[in-house]
Amino acid sequence: MDIGWMVSLIVTGFLIVFILSIAIPMDLKHIVREKGKINYKKTKVFLRWNIFDTMTLSLAIYTIICVQVLNALIMHGETIKNPFVQFFTNQAQAWTIVTIFYLISRVSMTLKAIKERWGDKIE
Repeated sequence: MDIGWMVSLIVTGFLIVFILSIAIPMDLKHIVREKGKINYKKTKVFLRWNIFDTMTLSLAIYTIICVQVLNALIMHGETIKNPFVQFFTNQAQAWTIVTIFYLISRVSMTLKAIKERWGDKIE
């Protein structure tokens, strides 16, 4: 592995630890579970903007910057042998996937919470 990939793996590991250090306590504190399942009627965090949403927006902006820097490097004739191309390729791929999965899960949980709270009233 070249230096760009190594640095990218270290940055990714740091960001994953940072995200999990926020997500796990938030999950334990704010999500109401009954018999192992989320009670969407009692859990209010899905209907509000929270710290995890702010962090995900920041991560999406970081991903866009990585893709744009990668684009600029490639347009200037750099190849995969360049450590910066390696770094930004790895970062753009990893965080694009994470951001898309979070968006899908967040929309799904928000719709479930809306349905549980106001399902019969909305028609």
